[in-house]
Amino acid sequence: MASTILLPGQPLPSILITPPIPQCGSGCYELDGRILSSIVGVPKRDGSVVSVIGRQESNNTPEVGSVVIGTISRLTTQQAHVTLITSNDRPLPETSEEFQGVIRITDIRLTERDKIKMGDCFRLGDLVKAKVLSLGDARSYYLSTAANELGVMYAISETGNPLLPVSYQEMEDELTGKREKRKVAKPEGI
Repeated sequence: MASTILLPGQPLPSILITPPIPQCGSGCYELDGRILSSIVGVPKRDGSVVSVIGRQESNNTPEVGSVVIGTISRLTTQQAHVTLITSNDRPLPETSEEFQGVIRITDIRLTERDKIKMGDCFRLGDLVKAKVLSLGDARSYYLSTAANELGVMYAISETGNPLLPVSYQEMEDELTGKREKRKVAKPEGI
């Protein structure tokens, strides 16, 4: 439960607010008897104090095998560049240089690798779930989406509407019904 990422204004999970009622620490506040997050971060209880640990306080860094989430920031015909946000459900620390990852065309899917087109798998701004293959070079981690649960988690259509997954290779505009190709992550719980 402590790996849940909260946004400002969201209540802390009730499992952390069990009696004795805790005091508010950093990153949270009390309003009308509820304890709410004041920052983006992970909730934590330490004795009688609850807090929300934000990116700047996190010492989390991706390692080989970590599951990361990030947004597609640049595309070429051979690579998708990803700005990483979380690693293993924990926010990454804010640094002067953002954490970057690269998904090479050969690491997108396990099958039919010779038929893959980058533009049919990712678009700029897509929210992607991937696994760290290696630490790569000094600038980027090498990432893979070659598993059913990895790939695009959230995307916006060409017309600006949210896309919903309909298969492993397509997402559908929830308003217009138009389908767009993506390497879709299998939704959790399905």
